[in-house]
Amino acid sequence: QVQLVESGGELVQAGGSLRLSCAASGRINNYSFGWFRQAPGKEREFVAANRKNGGGSYLADSVKDRFTISRDNAKSTVSLQMNNLKPEDTAVYYCAASSTIILSSIRSRAQYAYWGQGTQVTVSS
Repeated sequence: QVQLVESGGELVQAGGSLRLSCAASGRINNYSFGWFRQAPGKEREFVAANRKNGGGSYLADSVKDRFTISRDNAKSTVSLQMNNLKPEDTAVYYCAASSTIILSSIRSRAQYAYWGQGTQVTVSS
């Protein structure tokens, strides 16, 4: 079992950048990670994922030219670099982990067993 704690969310102006971090308890080598976000009144949606063992990274179409997901196994952290932020990026961002991931369903919330409590990102226009 892994525990996740997100940090880095804050208020930023449109066009700005933020880097979110997800600190995991214990080693993360055997976990794939995802970032999801949930805006008020909307469902939680996939943002980005990184598969374990060099399995690649995946991004939602809405962020693929602006966001980057990365991991540091030595530090047990997963990061989401967000550039050129837009007001529509405003949401609570959640880090999630899975020890078993099916590539075809990597964007599905149901694939992830472990979740952090989220960090608020607010982008002002």
